[in-house]
Amino acid sequence: MTRPLLFTPLRLRGVELKNRIMISPMATYSAVEGVMNDFHFAHLGRFALGGAGTVIVEATAVTREGRITNGDTGLWDDGQIAPMRRVTDFMRTQGVVPGIQLAHSGRKGSMQRPWDGNGPLTASNIAAGEQVWQPVGPTAEPMDVGWLTPRMLSRADLAELKDAWVAAAGRALAAGFDWLEIHNAHGYLVHQFLSPLSNTRSDGYGGDFEGRVRWPLELAAALREAWPADRPVSLRISAVDGDALGWQIADSVEYARRLKDIGIDLLCTSSGGLKGSATNARVKRDYGYQVPYAAEVKRAAGIGTIAVGLIVDPHHAERILQAGEADLIAIGREALVNPSWPQMAEVALGRPMIEALDDWPHQYGWWLKFRERILEGLR
Repeated sequence: MTRPLLFTPLRLRGVELKNRIMISPMATYSAVEGVMNDFHFAHLGRFALGGAGTVIVEATAVTREGRITNGDTGLWDDGQIAPMRRVTDFMRTQGVVPGIQLAHSGRKGSMQRPWDGNGPLTASNIAAGEQVWQPVGPTAEPMDVGWLTPRMLSRADLAELKDAWVAAAGRALAAGFDWLEIHNAHGYLVHQFLSPLSNTRSDGYGGDFEGRVRWPLELAAALREAWPADRPVSLRISAVDGDALGWQIADSVEYARRLKDIGIDLLCTSSGGLKGSATNARVKRDYGYQVPYAAEVKRAAGIGTIAVGLIVDPHHAERILQAGEADLIAIGREALVNPSWPQMAEVALGRPMIEALDDWPHQYGWWLKFRERILEGLR
């Protein structure tokens, strides 16, 4: 039997993934002052046991004011390193490449946790202990009516922020991560600079396409230089804003060409999120609805891509790779439903269960083999 491409190793610089499945960064809003706790260890540990090639830790703020909510993880302080090191050490015992997404909320900062409303903080939220801070952005325009007004970032601020990202990347290295992802999507700070809907600056860091990509490219170059040359850097973008006047797929292709020249290894092509929730409300959803973005960026810019967005069927994931539409498949909420999705995908694609169990954690595999033999006798 031909080995499925989904389970063919992928080498990126000096790092090798045992398969082409990534668990997407999914924010859980459960940290205290940016510090991970036992919930994060258990949450991420489930994915590590599930057989993915890499697990990317949720959007992690590079500064305190760069949090989305009071519950975001952070790497603005050395005291946040050790709990993350516990996670990366465990990932390695399971043959998983540990990755992290560094982020800054920009004007979408100081908001409610999703289950509390996913909007601006209210008086009742503050009475319950949620802290408020002034967000920042490319301009002083709030995201929408009722949201906090951001402080417009000066050129000096942008230089300081770039340094903060680089410092956070250094802490990520100390925490044991091999893969760095830069968050450019879902309406957060870097996306705010990219989109003409949110960046109307006139100082060379806004306005036309050249001005809007200037700081994002400077940031990507600084992080690529700071991150070890033998380890990959990916970048998640919103490939389209979902608005006729906003960022378009042609913009993503041109941006991708420049990122490739800088040395960015892969682009994860998500979409939407500039206003309101980080989800892609302005883009019609269907199975694999964002795969065409990955395919077009890969084809037109010649850069590796990661496909994401309602990819739930292993056969669909395999077809995406076989068609050359992406190099890696990102699984998000489906992994919350089934953290063993990678292991069961291999079985769905033809590997006998009794054989596949050899590669499961031995604490599970020996017992499940016994169960499988019983089930075979009942068939």
